[in-house]
Amino acid sequence: MAGGARGRGTVVNAAELEPVIGLEIHVQLATVTKMFCGCRLSFGDPPNTHTCPVCLGLPGALPVANARAVHFGLMIGLALGSELAPRSIFHRKNYFYPDLPKGYQISQYDEPLCRGGALGEVRVHRVHLEEDAAKLIHVGASGRIHGSAASIVDFNRGGTPLAEIVTEPDLRSAEQCGAWLRLLRTTLRQLGVSDVNMEEGSLRCDANISVRAAGSEQLGTKTELKNMNSFRFLERGIKAEISRQEELLAKGQAVVQETLHFDPHSGSITSLRSKEEAHDYRYFPEPDLLPVAIDERMLAAARAEMPELPADRAERLQRTLELSAESARQLAFRAELADFFEAALAAGADPAAPPQLLANWVTIELAGRVGDEDPGGWRVTPAALAGLVAMLAGKRVSVGAARQVLDRLVAEGGEPAAIVEQQGLVAMDGGGELAAIVAAALAANPDAAERVREGNARAIGPIVGHVMRETKGRADGSEVARLINEQLGV
Repeated sequence: MAGGARGRGTVVNAAELEPVIGLEIHVQLATVTKMFCGCRLSFGDPPNTHTCPVCLGLPGALPVANARAVHFGLMIGLALGSELAPRSIFHRKNYFYPDLPKGYQISQYDEPLCRGGALGEVRVHRVHLEEDAAKLIHVGASGRIHGSAASIVDFNRGGTPLAEIVTEPDLRSAEQCGAWLRLLRTTLRQLGVSDVNMEEGSLRCDANISVRAAGSEQLGTKTELKNMNSFRFLERGIKAEISRQEELLAKGQAVVQETLHFDPHSGSITSLRSKEEAHDYRYFPEPDLLPVAIDERMLAAARAEMPELPADRAERLQRTLELSAESARQLAFRAELADFFEAALAAGADPAAPPQLLANWVTIELAGRVGDEDPGGWRVTPAALAGLVAMLAGKRVSVGAARQVLDRLVAEGGEPAAIVEQQGLVAMDGGGELAAIVAAALAANPDAAERVREGNARAIGPIVGHVMRETKGRADGSEVARLINEQLGV
C-alpha cells in the first residue's frame, strides 16, 4: 500500500483520512454509424440486427475510423481546453471477454487525441477515442452478475464510438463527483456530441477511489468501481467504497487494488477482478488503421460547431442580467433550467419582477419540484412561471400562495391566474381583516407575543404561522410581521 494510506497493521482513525477520487467517463458519441464500420447505431432494436464482419471481428475484415467521431472528439477537446494532438494512433487493447469478439478492443493508449485541460476545478488527464463492447445480459435465477445461470450477448452496441474522458484525482467527495458529472453532462449535451442519456448507457462512469492521510501528497491504494449509470448510483457507490476502505484501515487491514461492483439494490460491494495495469493489456499499435492526422481544416470545422458553453453562459447571465454568481452558475450548469429561464424572460416577464427573482424561482422552487426529470415531461410552461413570478412581484399573491400555485402547475399545468382565482389565493391587503387575524393570533399565542415584546425576534414564528394557517397562505409575510410588531408596540 502507498504510504499515504498506511499499511497492514497500522490502525487509522477515519477522521484522519481524506478520499481521493478520479473519474473515467465513457461517452457514446452521436454518430450515425459505428466507430470502425458502416453499421447503423440503434437503441432498443432487436438484438444482433446491426452487425457486420468488421464489428463481429471476422477474419479478414478491416476497420476504417469514423471521421465524425474524430470531429466530436476534437469538439470535446476544445470545450475542455485540452491540447489537441496533431497526430494520434489507435492501439489494440487485449483482453478476453465474451462482449469483445475480436479478443481485443481498438482504443488509444500513449498517443491519445486530447491531453490535459479542465472543467471547472477538475483537471482532465486525457480524452481518447475507442469502440464500445457489446452488451452482456445476465440471466438466471438471480439475474445478477454473480451467480447467474448464463449470459447472452447483444452485438448491436459492439463498435459504438466512445470518447473516454479521464480526470486527474482532484475530487474529494461523492457529492462533488455527482455535481461535476452533471456539469460534464450539460457541457456534452450543449456540444451535441452525445445525448448523454445515462438510462440508455450513453454516459457511463467508473470511479477510481483511494483514501490517504489528510494533508498527505501520497496516494493510497486505489480501487475501481465500474459502470455506474446514474448520479444517485454514482454517489451511493462512492460513499460505500470510501466507508469500506476507511473501515479496513481502522482495523489495520490493507486495501487491495481491484475492480469492484456496487449493487444499488443491496448497497453491497463485491470484487469483479484484480485491477489491471497497462502492461496487462499488452497494448500495441493497431496495424490495420492509419494514424489520425489533425489538420487546420478539421480544427476549423470543430471550432465552427462550438456552441456557448456553460461557463460562458454563466458569465453572460451574470453580466447582462445582474444575476448572482451562484444563480448564474446553477442555471448555466444545468442547461434545461437555463433554457427554461431564458424562455420565461422572453415570454414577457413583468418589468417589475427583477430577473433575479425569476432565477430564484427556477433554480430553487422549480428545480426542487422537478428533480432530474426530463424537461420534455414538465407540465409547467416558461410563460406560466413568468406570469406567477409577476403576480408575486406585484404582491397579488403571497410567497406561500405562489408555492401552492407552482405545485399545481408542476402536477397539472395550467394558467397561474386561473388557479389563483379558483383556489381563492388572491393576496390579502394590510387592511382591517388582516389586522383582526393578527390580533387573534397574538391572543392565541401569549407566550410568544411576550417574548417578541421583550426583544426575542425568533419568537415571532408561531404567531406568523398562526396567521398563515388562518389565511391559507394568502397573507404577505412581511406585512404580517409589520402588523405584529405594530400591535405589540415593538
